Amino acid sequence: MKTHDFFYELPKELIAQTPVEPRDHSRMIVCGRQGSAPRHERFIDLPEYLRPGDAVVINHTKVIPARLTGLKEGSGIACEALLLKRISQDRWEALVRPGRRLKSGSRLSFGNILQAVIEDSTEFGGRIVRFEYEGVFEEILDLLGQMPLPPYIHEQLSDSCRYQTVYAKIPGSAAAPTAGLHFTPRVLKAIADRGALIIPILLHVGLGTFRPVKVKNLDEHVMHEEYYEVPQEAAKRINEARAKGGRILCVGTTSLRTLETTADENGVIHPGKGMTGIFIKPGHRFKACDMLLTNFHLPESTLLMLVAAFMGLDNALDAYREAVRAQYRFFSFGDCMLIGNALSKG
Repeated sequence: MKTHDFFYELPKELIAQTPVEPRDHSRMIVCGRQGSAPRHERFIDLPEYLRPGDAVVINHTKVIPARLTGLKEGSGIACEALLLKRISQDRWEALVRPGRRLKSGSRLSFGNILQAVIEDSTEFGGRIVRFEYEGVFEEILDLLGQMPLPPYIHEQLSDSCRYQTVYAKIPGSAAAPTAGLHFTPRVLKAIADRGALIIPILLHVGLGTFRPVKVKNLDEHVMHEEYYEVPQEAAKRINEARAKGGRILCVGTTSLRTLETTADENGVIHPGKGMTGIFIKPGHRFKACDMLLTNFHLPESTLLMLVAAFMGLDNALDAYREAVRAQYRFFSFGDCMLIGNALSKG
């Protein structure tokens, strides 16, 4: 398949610049995997689509203030580093700007308490950056860093917590798992009250999730690896739920990619941790997910390709066109989709 097969027209005014208040009042389009007339709901209705014994798999990663702005020493040129992945205590993989001016050996200053040296380039166009400081790096990052909002969001975020899920726990992501941003404590309680399970796993969102596809042929695209963990207890609960007839709802593409990474051919989830570079595109045979909750994604992105793999390309593009017609809000702070077979309120 070609990258342009996943293009759709989106009016700029539908790109959400701010989150909905309250979180759980975003809109939700409900779609069948095999094609059916979509239904227009609110996210707060999600628990009504669940049954006792279903498992809701969430990603409890926490976004770090990964964007640093400073100066290149010697020239005074303004620079920026977006931290993607920790390699060792003081070394990170990062995206830097302006990339052409920041070569190996360049020194950067992010104020008096944090400096850095660019050590090398990566095959994905990033840099290996070694930081120099005194004290605790995480505390310095909290002081100097900013939330790494996507470039299509042009408004300042008044409350940084709105770019975190309410269940965020383990720091390490360079971007939020945005399908989880809709959840509130009352929705989580309503899910539990219906007898469905809420099971946390982990994938630290990095370059693999939002790196654009720059090749024409999908088979030539290589995903950047991201760190995941599936605890033994989480795998056990997911497998037990499925064995008893429960459905697995993945909250977001990150949860789905993690389960598909750790599932065997029979759909059994195996505990473990490591790096995944799984690229899910049409033709993928899903082993571990029955329903998917996801936001609307950029044209020609790997995330849209994953959605198209889950529900069919024509079906996905029809749903997106319907969302555009109905004036849904798109991307990170936008509305969401619930995708599955035979979905009904009960």
